[in-house]
Amino acid sequence: MSVRKRTWINGKGEEKTAWVVDYTDARGKRRLKTFAKKKEADQFAATAAVEIREGVHVAERDTVTVQRAGELWIESSEAAGLERSTIEAYRQRLNLHIVPFIGDEKLTKITVPAARAFADKLRSEGRSPAMVGKAMTALGALLSDAQERGLVTRNAVKEMSRRRNGAEKRKRKLLEVGVDIPAPDEIRAFLSALEGRWRPILLTAVFSGLRSSELRGLRWQDVELEKATITVRQRADKWGEIGSTKSHAGQRTVPVPPVVVNTLKEWKVACPPGDLVFPNGKGNPESHSNVVNRGLKPAMKKAGLPYTGLHALRHFYASWLINPKEAGGLSLDMKTVQARMGHSSIAVTADVYSHLFPRKDDGKEMADAASALLG
Repeated sequence: MSVRKRTWINGKGEEKTAWVVDYTDARGKRRLKTFAKKKEADQFAATAAVEIREGVHVAERDTVTVQRAGELWIESSEAAGLERSTIEAYRQRLNLHIVPFIGDEKLTKITVPAARAFADKLRSEGRSPAMVGKAMTALGALLSDAQERGLVTRNAVKEMSRRRNGAEKRKRKLLEVGVDIPAPDEIRAFLSALEGRWRPILLTAVFSGLRSSELRGLRWQDVELEKATITVRQRADKWGEIGSTKSHAGQRTVPVPPVVVNTLKEWKVACPPGDLVFPNGKGNPESHSNVVNRGLKPAMKKAGLPYTGLHALRHFYASWLINPKEAGGLSLDMKTVQARMGHSSIAVTADVYSHLFPRKDDGKEMADAASALLG
């Protein structure tokens, strides 16, 4: 591999200079790459030498644009059988938030600084922090797919994530009872405000922790009233299409209290015909927006409560599982809470809810340990 200076006279008689990196890639093919500055050429040569030695170098001519890589990523997602809602979300993030800004860039140009500049550009264009995060996640997935195809060697988004994960975890706000998680007295007020066809689904949400999609896809054959259990085997996406759960861990059986059993027995008599427990009037999966806007929000308003999303009920269920029995909870261990919540790993449960678990008297334990050590 060599770096050499090239000088020539252009059509106007002006002398021009550039720096050329002349090298042979891992497949034995000669490559030439030109730079305006020697510093840039030296940096590329050093990086390329390491990549060639490790067998991961991709020449710019052998890669594709971000837009084309995105199209290949979508095709892979479709071939993998991902849900329609998931693929649609991927496509929207690609077409609305990635392609307009960096769609014409070659993948080899997406370095950590370039990815950072992309995120900054999204913010300056008015994208919300949540949308910037989703767009960056999509870009990272796109780059991972391209890596597997041999179109790029580095995933700049993953490199950024590794650097930021620690700082973001430190800044992450813990869920608070009364702010993010309804307190027990608030749940009692909410349950008292429930009425009509929305009472069964929302009461079940409170005492089962099922996600909105899981509730809307629940079948009567998965509800065993005599055993007082609900088994989650499927879910309904935002278009009402039935599919598998979010993860293998999402397939679970949860026990429910008598109030849920009795409510579902009554509801089964009035429920529209069909397999679904909580269908719309035509027997199809109820929409998420209807459950929230016609069921949850009016009940919350009637109870004088500020919560506007169904996930608040799921948070309450988790806190109910965790709280000590003397506080009206079930005092379950973290592994059992993970299973009931359908989290993909115990790390998810710990990240979100570990601060809710009762702590022992650390001071007394320290004193006892010190006394035992010192005699």
